[in-house]
Amino acid sequence: MVAGSGGPAGQAVVRALAESGARVVAADRIPREWADERISPVVVDLLDADGTRAWAGSIAAEHGRVDGLIHLVGGWRGGTPFAETDLADWAFLHDLLVRTLQHTTLAFHEHVARSPYGRVAIVSQHAAQRPVQDMAAYSTAKAAAEAWILAQADAFGGTAAATVLVIKALLTDAMLRENPDNAFPGFTHVDDLAQAVVDLWKRPADQLNGRRIDLSHS
Repeated sequence: MVAGSGGPAGQAVVRALAESGARVVAADRIPREWADERISPVVVDLLDADGTRAWAGSIAAEHGRVDGLIHLVGGWRGGTPFAETDLADWAFLHDLLVRTLQHTTLAFHEHVARSPYGRVAIVSQHAAQRPVQDMAAYSTAKAAAEAWILAQADAFGGTAAATVLVIKALLTDAMLRENPDNAFPGFTHVDDLAQAVVDLWKRPADQLNGRRIDLSHS
């Protein structure tokens, strides 16, 4: 399961998982076609708790089990001094970064926990641990998402694991083409993120559960 599959990171992760041999359910708010028959696109409103839970049940029934949930639903607001923070930004980010995560993890928790290879992962940012004044709402939402996923990790045992993948920022080929002289220090290419997701199934759960794995590059 890849939630938020339509963005650059989501597309890279979906492709990498399919190329690794996985059957991938690619969920997003808008329809998208995929050439690979191992990828099943689906449109779902992850802010609808009951709908998300019903959808999770149908996915598990159709495929027999759910081995992973990669939550990539994202968004950003910020860039203003702390005193000028607009709390409408917090409401927006809370829904995107926290509420959708709560709905998907609750809906898929038992399915992933029963899998012999269960993995859950989110992508977080350094601001969650080191908040800065011009990203107060964003930092708070990321910190809340980390706390939520680490709480899920505490609920897991055995072969299931919940992990936080930490970045400074994501990098795409389009960004490199548009800024060929920029070294983008510390940025993580979406293809490297995708490989890190694939590698979650190559490591034992006890090396991953409740861990924050830093993918930023110097």
